[in-house]
Amino acid sequence: MLSHAALCRLAAEKAQDANFSPEVTRRILRYGAPVGSSCRHYPRLPRCMDLLRREVRDTTTPSPATGQVVRADRLTGSSGRFDRYWHAPAGGLYLALLWADTLLPDFSRLLPFAAGIACCETVREFISAARLQWVNDVRIGGKKICGILSETVAGAEGEQFHLIGIGINANIREFPVELAPVATSFYLETGAKVDLDQLCALLLARLQWNIGLLYYSEEQFLAGTAGEESMLLRRWRQLSDTLGRSVTYGYDVQTRPLYQARALEIDTGGGLVMRLADGSMITEYSGEIIYNRND
Repeated sequence: MLSHAALCRLAAEKAQDANFSPEVTRRILRYGAPVGSSCRHYPRLPRCMDLLRREVRDTTTPSPATGQVVRADRLTGSSGRFDRYWHAPAGGLYLALLWADTLLPDFSRLLPFAAGIACCETVREFISAARLQWVNDVRIGGKKICGILSETVAGAEGEQFHLIGIGINANIREFPVELAPVATSFYLETGAKVDLDQLCALLLARLQWNIGLLYYSEEQFLAGTAGEESMLLRRWRQLSDTLGRSVTYGYDVQTRPLYQARALEIDTGGGLVMRLADGSMITEYSGEIIYNRND
């Protein structure tokens, strides 16, 4: 795995294609620089997020450092939203990032979008067909290749931290029968293995940039110089295939679908703006969607 200094150089290299002045690019990279400041790598863990959660809540130690990463070669108790089973054998990239909640609320809620963009950009380094489904699932041809789980945890002194868990199906050659129709991997898409250390470095570099971009957007907002459209959400729109689609929405859409609608836009807070069958509009800020097959 790259040193933190080498990781920051990689993030700067990847930022060269961004349409920003050198000074703005440096500011964005400084904001995101804590990502990967330390990275602990384990052969096996139940869940990466559990380890960080315990440390945040530990009253006997100082407040944990923002930007630290826990990575495991395989997970024995992994799960996604609503404790859904996540297949996490050796061959995948599994990590969790700890990030102190220092953003204004309107920008803090966009952190999962920054993580999703970073993951999608990383996958697209190898597979250009990768797209984002609201909020931040990365899919290829309708099959999930990367999942992200975000939560906020209170520390021992009352401070707030974000935990961002990421699982990327990299060198996995087969899935359990119940997941095979809905999951894919780098290996299944390309027929080749990917170096997991390289993949991890690329992901952390992309996280540095996109989290930094979120902070820079907040800076511009506070200075009164922000544009009408969020730079981060503009990038999300470029990578997503959600807008314009017929979707089914639910808080837990797999077990309790609530309604069908047409996804039209995301608002400044990342809410999904949808038009219902009767023509009325509704915006949802949490929950999830699936694409309707007849679309």
